[in-house]
Amino acid sequence: MNNIYLDNAATTSVDPEVLKEMLPYFSKKYGNPMSIHSFGQESLEAVDRARNQAADFLNCKPDEIIFTSGATESNNLAIKGFIKSYYFGLKKNSPKENPHIITSAFEHHCVMESIKFLEKSGQAEVTYLPVYKDGVVRIEDIKNSIKPNTALVSIMYVNNEIGTVQPIAEIGEIIREHHSQFSNPKSKILFHTDATQAVNYFDCDVEKLNVDLLSLSGHKIYGPKGVGLLYVRKGTPISRIQDGGEQEFKMRSGTHNVPGIVGLGFAIKKAQDAKNKIQEIINLRNYFIEKVLKEIPGSHLNGSKEKRSPNNINFRFDNAEGESLVLALDQEGIAASTGSACSSGTLEPSHVLLALGLKPEQCHGSLRLTPGRETTRKEIDCAIDKLKEVVKRLRDISGSVLEEFN
Repeated sequence: MNNIYLDNAATTSVDPEVLKEMLPYFSKKYGNPMSIHSFGQESLEAVDRARNQAADFLNCKPDEIIFTSGATESNNLAIKGFIKSYYFGLKKNSPKENPHIITSAFEHHCVMESIKFLEKSGQAEVTYLPVYKDGVVRIEDIKNSIKPNTALVSIMYVNNEIGTVQPIAEIGEIIREHHSQFSNPKSKILFHTDATQAVNYFDCDVEKLNVDLLSLSGHKIYGPKGVGLLYVRKGTPISRIQDGGEQEFKMRSGTHNVPGIVGLGFAIKKAQDAKNKIQEIINLRNYFIEKVLKEIPGSHLNGSKEKRSPNNINFRFDNAEGESLVLALDQEGIAASTGSACSSGTLEPSHVLLALGLKPEQCHGSLRLTPGRETTRKEIDCAIDKLKEVVKRLRDISGSVLEEFN
C-alpha cells in the first residue's frame, strides 16, 4: 500500500480543480489588481469573484471580507486591530479603563500569543476560560466572566488539536442578549472565532453564529498555503496593523496574492459542495476510535467523542511517547502528528491537553490522526494495524510496565 496521509488538520493537498483555477494567474493573467490597465483589471475581476464566493459561503457582504496571508495574520488583525481601534477611539472617553478580553485556555497559538502580548504590555486584561475534561467551553462561564469593560470574546470554533466543537452560536446569542441591555455603544462586546478547522464540516454562516469577526485559512480546506481571510462585520471598529498601500479596503497593505486568492475562493466553494462526504468521514473516525480503544490497552481518547470534528482522532497512550509514535509510524508510511504543526518544534507539553487537566507525562503520549476526503477504509485498517504494532514495539523497547494514569 502507498503512504497513508492522516494529518489533514496540519494541511491538506490542493484539490486538482482548485489548482486548475489558479494556474492561469501565475503566468497568463499576471496583472496587479491595483493597476488600472486591462491586465490589472482582469486580475481584479478574479479577486472580486473569490471575494463573492467567500461572502456567499459566510452569508455576508463582499466588502466584509479581508484577504490575508492565512489564519495567523487574520487572528492577529482581528485581535490587535480591534484593541488598536479601541485605544484610538472608544477609550478616549474613559482613559483609565483597559478593555477586558475573554478567551479559552486552549486557543491556537496565534490567538493565545496575540492576547498574551496585549496582556503583558498592559493594553488589556484577560480571562482564560477553562475547557474541562471534554474540551468544551461552558456557556455559564461566558456569562459569569462578562464585566462592564468586557470588549472582546475570542473562542475558536473547532480546536486544532483535539477537534472539540465549541457552542459558537450560543455564545454569540449570549453576547447579543448583553447588547440588548445597553444603549451605549461602548458596552458592545465583539465576538471573534477562529473557524480554520470548521470550514470543511460546520455551518459558518456568520448571521447564525452571531459573530463579528471570523478567521479561516486556505490550506486547511484543500486550497493553497499562504492565503486566508478575515470576515469583519460592517461597523466593527478595527484598525489595520501593517502600513503601506491601500489594498483590501485600506485594511491590509501588500500586493494581492492573486493565484492564492483565486484558489481560496474556489476551495471555499468546493467545501460547500463537499458536505456529502461528512458522514463517510464520521464513520471512519468512529470506527478508528472504537477499534483502538478496544484493541490497544492503555489507550485513551482526548476530548469529547460527541462534540468533535468529523475528521479528528486524538489519543494518548500510556507509556508510549508521542514524538516516538509519529516517527515510528512515519517509517511505516503513515503520516500523523502529536498536535499542532505550529508547535512541533517544542518539547513543552501541549497547552491544549494541559487545559483538559492531563498531567505533562500524559500529554507527551498524545497522537493526532486526521483523515480527509480521500481517506479509505482500507487505509484506516492498515493504520490501525501499524499503530498496534508501533505502540507494542515502543513499550517493549522501554521495558515499561503498563500503568494507568487515570
